[in-house]
Amino acid sequence: MSTSPVDKAFQTQLDNIEKNSGKTLAEWFAIVNNSGLSKHGEMVSFLKEKHGFTHGNANTIIHFAKQSQAGGPEDPDDLVAAQYNGKEQLKKWYDKLMKEIKAFGNDVEVSPKKAYVSVRRKKQFAIIQPSTKTRLDVGLNLKGVAPNGNLEAAGSWNAMCTHRIKIEDEKTINKEMMEQIRQAYEQAG
Repeated sequence: MSTSPVDKAFQTQLDNIEKNSGKTLAEWFAIVNNSGLSKHGEMVSFLKEKHGFTHGNANTIIHFAKQSQAGGPEDPDDLVAAQYNGKEQLKKWYDKLMKEIKAFGNDVEVSPKKAYVSVRRKKQFAIIQPSTKTRLDVGLNLKGVAPNGNLEAAGSWNAMCTHRIKIEDEKTINKEMMEQIRQAYEQAG
């Protein structure tokens, strides 16, 4: 089984954290898990301010520390399956979107979370979230693009996105929508 460039870069980051800090990852996980802090941002700040971490390294340690506390990382396929439990119609729409998005290029990275799927290139350009039993939301990061038609301002829906497309009908997944997603993909490169 070959290792992807992303996996190699990630492993290098982890190796460098251990080498530069003089502590093992397990020691860092224990420090974070025993800090008394519970919010992600607080823990990142804690590592940056008290231990001199960069933001990226602190963020990585926090994600792994939370996984170690919860018994390990969750399987990505299980996360997606749980999102669409009882929302099988939306899963068909998700699958259709992912097929189209993955065709943009081999640099598309799909990262399922508990409530949504993050889609990245060099940075996140989209999220796909089954928001209700009848609606799939696609959040996009599109700088300099005015909302119009199905493309609305994300507003308070999700601070990680500039725009949102609500999919309540398969007809919404059309050429125009895929062009908007492609534009976000291109901006993320």
